[in-house]
Amino acid sequence: MLTELNSVNILPPISGRDVLAVGKNYSEHAKEFNASGYDSSDKVDMPTHPVIFTKRATSIIANEEDILLHEDFTSTLDYEGEIGVIIGKGGFQISEAEAHNHVFGYTIINDVTAREKQRDHKQFFIGKSADTYCPMGPIAVPADQLPSVLTVTTHVNGEKRQESTTEDLIFSIPNLIKTLSESQTLRPGDVIATGTPAGVGFGLKPPTFLKTGDLVEISVTGLGTLRNKVSQAKAANFVTSRIDQETTIPINNLRLGGIGLKTLPKSNKRLDVQITGSGPKLLVFIHGLGGTKSFFSPLLSKLNLTDSTTYTTLTYDIEGHGLSPTSASSTITISSLANDLHELITSLDLPTQNQITLIGHSMGCLVVSLLATQHPDLAQRLILLGPPPSPLPQAGADASIQRAAKVRAEGLKNVATAVATAATSTKTKTERPISFNAVQMSLLSQDPEGYAKGCTALAGARDLAIDFASLKSEVLIVAGEEDKVSPVAWAQKLNGMLVRSRLEMLADVGHWHVFEDVDGVARGCW
Repeated sequence: MLTELNSVNILPPISGRDVLAVGKNYSEHAKEFNASGYDSSDKVDMPTHPVIFTKRATSIIANEEDILLHEDFTSTLDYEGEIGVIIGKGGFQISEAEAHNHVFGYTIINDVTAREKQRDHKQFFIGKSADTYCPMGPIAVPADQLPSVLTVTTHVNGEKRQESTTEDLIFSIPNLIKTLSESQTLRPGDVIATGTPAGVGFGLKPPTFLKTGDLVEISVTGLGTLRNKVSQAKAANFVTSRIDQETTIPINNLRLGGIGLKTLPKSNKRLDVQITGSGPKLLVFIHGLGGTKSFFSPLLSKLNLTDSTTYTTLTYDIEGHGLSPTSASSTITISSLANDLHELITSLDLPTQNQITLIGHSMGCLVVSLLATQHPDLAQRLILLGPPPSPLPQAGADASIQRAAKVRAEGLKNVATAVATAATSTKTKTERPISFNAVQMSLLSQDPEGYAKGCTALAGARDLAIDFASLKSEVLIVAGEEDKVSPVAWAQKLNGMLVRSRLEMLADVGHWHVFEDVDGVARGCW
């Protein structure tokens, strides 16, 4: 799928940690800085050691994002075009001779500075770390794709202000890496801003500082041009709103930065959702523990539902499974999963005015059954593939808790093999190697913590008593004759409890019905 570039937010090449920066590292700039009255470091033109400071991570912004001018903070906003070195290989006490082996590549940095703060506070940190004071980008390029000598040029409103090369550095890049790593370990992803040439605003006659509307453009050989405008700051701005979304609570299973996930309007959970077909009747599929929305793909293909004009189909990964993340602060239960499903159905643009069929597998059966009892008029039909007993027997709950602990301690390798072996039929294990491996791969693809939380949710079903007799919906139960999770006796008992139901038994099938016998499931369901 192609995406229009203007609909994509281009982020800084590196963010999330403070930038290591160097002051007074070009001789002519060191002279103009010493003569400016803003230099609170040593009062000499040429420093004897590198002047090192840091820029706070919250100062980092991307190409084309605005530099915010807080007029109550500074009246001397200045630019500094710099070459940024990106560390690719960490190290401690790195020699100058070995330094190049630790460099991934380069990017462009604008070391924006509030000059009077830099002067008054003696240390550079406050004057150089305000929000938006570290534009970085637009790209990062590996060192081996660039010439050995790089030229940095700065324009303000089209006027050239700065130009110099890495040959003019007082302290070379290898020397900076050696100095920084003498007592501290450099990490992959660390960025070193190597200093700025002469020509900054305070060095002009008269001194000329940035104001609202100014455009700063910094170009470096092979790295393109970093462009940022200066704009008036407001109390609420894109930096504060971005930080409002940050959390110290770990998020498991957030892959690719959450690209393409659907955010639920009430709970703010993010789920991976797929909608296919364009028909007036809605089919909603919810997988079980260890599954993903891909569990149903063979069935959708068999029934020609992908491009159907009769049905619209919704499949998704439950919280913590597949591509759907889960927060450490989120407790997953059958009830929470039912609430998620209801939010999905009611918030997406789906044909809900006609017939709705909810299809659940394994633990997903508990979710759709609970939802149907909570919202009796929502679904006209339920299809339950291997519904577990409700309430879940204590032995089953205890086994789920033990499995969660095992996965957290050891990962999913052994559990995947054990589940695939125990939950499939003899025929699947001996004659359907692709089906057996599909079960294993479905389990191995899970995030361990997300799967463990799913195990805990299933264990909680020991206290869940679904009132099946109250269901208004027509119910189809599909059970495998060798299913140990949803035994034949329970499937028959459940069928007797329901007012409008039918039971389809599949021979030579365990608990992973679609993987084991998609033809049988298709015949039984439609």
